[in-house]
Formats: sequence, structure tokens, C-alpha cells
Amino acid sequence: MAALLVAGFVGLFSETALNIALGDLSKIFHADTTTIQWLATGYFLTLGILVPVTGILMQKFTTRQMFMVSLIFSIVGTVLAALAPVFSLLLTARVIQAAGLAIILPLTQNVIFTIFPPTKRGGAMGIMGLVILAGPAFGPTLAGIILDTLSWHWIFWFTVPFLLFSIIFGYFYVPNVNDVQKVSIDIISVVLSTIGFGGVVYGVSIGGDIGWASATVFATTIIGLIALILFAIRQTKMDHPMLNLIAFKYPMFVLGVLMNIITFLNMLSMLVVLPMYMQMALLVSAFVTGLIMLPGSLLNCILAPTIGRLFDQYGPRAVITPGTVLVVIGYSLYAMYGTETALWMMVITHIVMMLGIGMVLASVQTNTLNALPKQFYPDGIAITQTAQQVSGAIGIAVMVSLFSAQKNSYLATVANDLPNAVATGSSFVFTISLVLALINFVLSLFLKRT
Repeated sequence: MAALLVAGFVGLFSETALNIALGDLSKIFHADTTTIQWLATGYFLTLGILVPVTGILMQKFTTRQMFMVSLIFSIVGTVLAALAPVFSLLLTARVIQAAGLAIILPLTQNVIFTIFPPTKRGGAMGIMGLVILAGPAFGPTLAGIILDTLSWHWIFWFTVPFLLFSIIFGYFYVPNVNDVQKVSIDIISVVLSTIGFGGVVYGVSIGGDIGWASATVFATTIIGLIALILFAIRQTKMDHPMLNLIAFKYPMFVLGVLMNIITFLNMLSMLVVLPMYMQMALLVSAFVTGLIMLPGSLLNCILAPTIGRLFDQYGPRAVITPGTVLVVIGYSLYAMYGTETALWMMVITHIVMMLGIGMVLASVQTNTLNALPKQFYPDGIAITQTAQQVSGAIGIAVMVSLFSAQKNSYLATVANDLPNAVATGSSFVFTISLVLALINFVLSLFLKRT
């Protein structure tokens, strides 16, 4: 578990760590904002394309084979990124990095659900929840410290020792826990899945940059949706589908996937919009922004195993519903803040928010997958992981676009008042997130122990 979780943490850290350096990289590589944004978009796009395929790969190959391939991708991608002299090589390295994460995340969940009995899964998933939250949350903080003291290359060099630990430790201690089957990979399904998830993520990701009314955005999104429909129809007609959609016949699984989508969409968009609000409206540095967000992330890490054990002992509603309430309180406060907000209030609000997300995220995932029979775990994991990554990419693109539109609208009426314009934009986005958080609260009332 240590080998798997460390590799997962590094992958998720890399997902958000580079975001804080995009401005510097834009100048270094002489690339415009839209081009440099591909370092983030390409990462999400690769995850959206590859995660759905891992369901069938986990049935075809052993745990050790999947683990070693994942770590080789991660190490090669990280070293290439650290050495990259040109933008094209850095982008290629990011895609290779993402391929490693696309394998390790579903593999870790599959191992947890195979080796831990149902009564202890909550605790194990609580620790995985710590990794899922800590990686993206610590990314901007640590990257900010690295950028203030060293060069952007060290954002990548920093993670290499952890990856080496993971591959060495895993080589000796990761066993084969899954039953390997003779399943064939349907090429048509892979193509439809790639076009489907890739088209939707790409279309939405570029929408904020080139405009939502753009023919390119409309065409790629529609093509993606059509491919997804054809993919789903094909899976229902196959004896051995690439992704077994029979998982959607279980009501608690469907409910869990919906809550997962809302939670990830809200969380990842918040981790992008909140630093912009603090740096541009409250006028604090990237380093101070990271420090403000640090206590919430640390507390979450400390409490994650305890939250998991509470889930095992008292069931989903006792943990998840109070968590959704804390998230609602967090967004209610964020939506009210302006340019005069005290920094200690930001710290407290972020603690409440991250504690709430920590109570919801891992527990929802555990309850969702517990709803399925064992033979459907790889499919259920692939579905939930894909839903998370795609919703995260969509959330960031849509929320940042709405934030920019509201900010520009304010500047059109009140010129040269950027702090208030940013505060208005972020308040609008957090109000939308609040509505989604309220929907999650209502959904949590229908949860049952699975």
C-alpha cells in the first residue's frame, strides 16, 4: 500500500503543482496563455482517455505488471519534464506522466477492494482519500515554495526520489492480487472511448480560451458525446465489454457516481479559482496563498484515517451528510467574501471546506464500490475514476470561464478596479458551487450502507 499510495500522491501532486508556474513558463518558452495551458489540459485529456481503458487492462494483466508499467511511465515522464529544453518536449513529458497516474489510481483502488474486507475498507479508502486530496492541495503550496527558492525544473526533480522509493518498494512488496482472465481488448471500443472522453474534455477545456460559441468547441464536444453514446451501446451488446455498464443497475452505485462528479467538479475548480481570488483580490503572494491553504490540507491529512474508521463503524450517512453540510457552509462563506476579508477568516473557511470534502470524498467512493459484486470492481473503479477526472477538467474549464466573464463584465462598467472585479467573479463562481453542494447534501440523505 505504501508503494501504491506514494506513487498516487506524486501523480496527483503533479496534476496541480505546475499550474502555479504557468505564467513563468509562458515567458521562458515564449508561448501564449492558450498554448501554455496545454500543460494542464493535456494532463487531464490523457487521464480522460486512458482511465476508462484500465478497467479491462486490470483484468488482462497482473497487479505487478500494471504497477511496474505505471511507475516506468511516471519516472520517464518526470525526468523528461525536468530536463525539457523546449515546450513540445515538456508537453510530451506531461502526457507520459499522466499515463502513469491513469494506471496507478484505479489499480490502488482495486487492490484496496481486493485485499481489505468490507468492514475495513473505509479506513483504507480514508488513507487513499488523504492521498487524493493531499496531492492536488499541496501541489500549489510546495510548488510556490520551490519557485521562490529554486527554478521550475525542481518541481519535477522534487518528486523523483519518491517515485524511486515507490518502484523499489513495490518491486519487493506488491503481490498479484487480481484474477487474470483471457479477455480481448476491443479496438473499436477503445477508439470510441478515446474520441468520446477526449472530445468532451478537449472541447470543454478550450471553450474558456476561444469562446463557447466557437465552431471548434461545439464540433468536438458533439462528436465526443456521439462517440460516448455509440461506446455505451456497443458495451451493452458485447459478451466481454471493455467497460461493463451493468454497474449502473445498482442504485447506490449511480447515486455515488453523481456525488463523486459534483464533489470533484467543485473541488478542482475551487483549487484553481481560490488562489486567483487571494492573489488578485486580497493581493497576497503565491507563497502566502499556499500558507493560507496549508492548515486545511494538513488537518485533512491527519483526520483522513479517523474519518475512514468512522465510516466503517457508523455507515455512510453518519459521515457523508455532515461532510456535505460543512462544504455548504464553506461555499456560503466564500460567496460572501470581498476585497477586505481578513486572512484568518480565509484560513478558518478553508479548514471547514477541506474537512467537509475529506468526509465526503473517500467515504462516497467506498460506499459506491461496495454496492457492486466483486467481479465488477475493475469496471466500477474505471467508471468512477473516469467520472472524477472528466468532471474535474470540465469544472476547471467552465468555472474559470464564468469567473473571467463576470470579472470582465465588472471591469467594463468600473474600469481599473481589478481587485473588486476578481472578488465579484469568484463570488459568482462560489455561488454556483454552493448550489451544487446543496444538491450533494440532498443526495446524501438517500445513501444506504452497501
